[in-house]
Amino acid sequence: MSRIGLLSLQLLVAIVALALWQFFASVPVFGKMWLPPFFFSNPVDVFSQIVTWFASGVIWKHLLITLWESILAFAIGSLGGVAVGFWFALQPKVAAVFDPYVKMVNALPRVVLAPIFTLWLGLGIWSKVALGVTLVFFIVFFNVYQGVKEVSTTVLDNGRMLGMSERQLMRHVYWPSALSWMFSSLHTSVGFAVVGAVVGEYLGSAAGLGYLIQQAEGVFDVAGVFAGMFVLSAFVILIDMAVTLVERRLLVWRPAAAGRD
Repeated sequence: MSRIGLLSLQLLVAIVALALWQFFASVPVFGKMWLPPFFFSNPVDVFSQIVTWFASGVIWKHLLITLWESILAFAIGSLGGVAVGFWFALQPKVAAVFDPYVKMVNALPRVVLAPIFTLWLGLGIWSKVALGVTLVFFIVFFNVYQGVKEVSTTVLDNGRMLGMSERQLMRHVYWPSALSWMFSSLHTSVGFAVVGAVVGEYLGSAAGLGYLIQQAEGVFDVAGVFAGMFVLSAFVILIDMAVTLVERRLLVWRPAAAGRD
């Protein structure tokens, strides 16, 4: 399927979904309103709210704060996950010792950690960043760890027979093997970095998209809640597109068919 054809189908799905939402939220069917506006609002009101936010400039401050928190959480969590993933994969004894502790920490509910981070780090950005890091780190860590472990022993043995040093093996064997796994995790991590920031803002902050959603929810402004979620979704898609551009630049050696998958 061509790129334009795929984009057309994706837009068609969105248009149909919004049209059905508008219809069932504004037209009674069999004498019943299937999506009561008080609980579900409708696309017209939601997009009117989004336009109002951008036209008045109210949303820019909140977007920048959430963006900054998400970028910090994404960068710190990703770098930490890559570093620890490589370390564990190249040091099996270390991985064996810390394995139960990694699994234990990963099993902790992040929503429970949010108030603890707020207590430790205050209501500023760092409590939101910390929550985002806990979400991003483990996704990247497990993928990088598995990617390095999946390196073919035959390739490693051949590299050593050719006289490659450990640094050369890291650059030409381990790193390319881990890259595909790493970028696969980064696409997922983008959303989780934003989720961490927004959840933290929702639980306690004075600005950010989570704060906007929490304020709208507090006054039963359903259109405002959905508007915040739509802006958040578009926000995540834009960041994911940036990750895709970096991925294509770094994985130029990968076959085109694999890249499209």
